[in-house]
Amino acid sequence: MKIQLAEHYGLCFGVRDAIAQAEELATRGPLTILGELVHNPVVRERLARHGVREGALDDRDSAQSTQVMITAHGASDKARGEWRNAGFGVADGTCPLVLQAHEKLRALVEQGFVPVVIGKRGHVEVNGLTGDFPDACIIESAEDLANLPTAARLGVISQTTQPSEKVLALVDAIRIARPASEVRFCDTVCQPTKNRQSALRKLIEECDTLVVVGGRNSNNTLQLVAAATVAGRAVHHVERAEELRPDWFRAARVVGITAGTSTLKETVATVRIRLEAIATELSLAAH
Repeated sequence: MKIQLAEHYGLCFGVRDAIAQAEELATRGPLTILGELVHNPVVRERLARHGVREGALDDRDSAQSTQVMITAHGASDKARGEWRNAGFGVADGTCPLVLQAHEKLRALVEQGFVPVVIGKRGHVEVNGLTGDFPDACIIESAEDLANLPTAARLGVISQTTQPSEKVLALVDAIRIARPASEVRFCDTVCQPTKNRQSALRKLIEECDTLVVVGGRNSNNTLQLVAAATVAGRAVHHVERAEELRPDWFRAARVVGITAGTSTLKETVATVRIRLEAIATELSLAAH
């Protein structure tokens, strides 16, 4: 059994910097993060060991400290303002690429476009993007096109971790559904997500089995799982090495490893070590 690592995988710079910021803030005093800093249990456990607590963005009573922090997924200006007005110190862990998506959406609105966001309804990033724009329309799939407003100008962005192909297909569908509207699209799928999706496509060509490492509620991790599944590969989604089972790989010839953008490099390293041990175990059993 051969093991192959994706060219691009795991922790992106936005998540890396948010973790470092939270850990540094925690050295100064109590810190409450307003949600899950990133959607990864290993990272959350690491932060908890530093004394970091979690609260809820929409519940001021959930804060266990006067210093709070916005997650890497971002928040609306309205939500930030409410926390500051309530007397809290508000640190911002928002990924710079998510902030760019906020800026592009705001610019579209200021130019007179009705805001449209392609993304997962209810996801914290999408909630943040639409929080300052009550009339924003969220498009998660083609089924949502019926909800598009009839407006002269539609300004479209996407959640940063959506698959590029899906986003572009939905933008085309929006233009078809509203042929009389001016549809302006700003591509806000982040480069780390694009890199991981592209690296996965290469991995799919070379592997019969894929291990995807990341949180079970991580959107970009789930997109990697979905893409590998659609391609017809055997796919195993794990959050940590201890979940790997030898019987998953008895028929595997080439096993590829990739990981979502909130997965620590050391987590991927332990997964690879565990897979190497499984490969040795299966080889010995075969002889």
